[in-house]
Amino acid sequence: MIDKTIQEGCDDSCAGTEADIHGVKAQLVDETSASAMADLFKTLGDPTRIKLIHALLQSELCVHDLTRVLEMGQSAVSHQLRFLRNMRIVKRRKVGKTVYYSLDDDHIEQLFLQTLQHLKHE
Repeated sequence: MIDKTIQEGCDDSCAGTEADIHGVKAQLVDETSASAMADLFKTLGDPTRIKLIHALLQSELCVHDLTRVLEMGQSAVSHQLRFLRNMRIVKRRKVGKTVYYSLDDDHIEQLFLQTLQHLKHE
């Protein structure tokens, strides 16, 4: 069996590329944005939250509907929705005593669909 190890670093003789390193560094995302993006991706790193987002991508739903779709308890669904709302991924709309949830904006839908498309890409 042949061991095909891919070296992650440059070879000792590597002198770099022709890239404008200073230009790349100047355009690099700032620490605040990098941290916020990492938090968003951590939030999306939970399968239950992904299912909630996918359900809300299809339709505005109340907590009761979401408990039936996900086959989960109301407190667990409410906890995840609160987390997603704090991250501005979902928003709520109250009509009487019923609270309806939907995606906060089109960016979430685009991010979700782009990710699915990427996973299906070969």
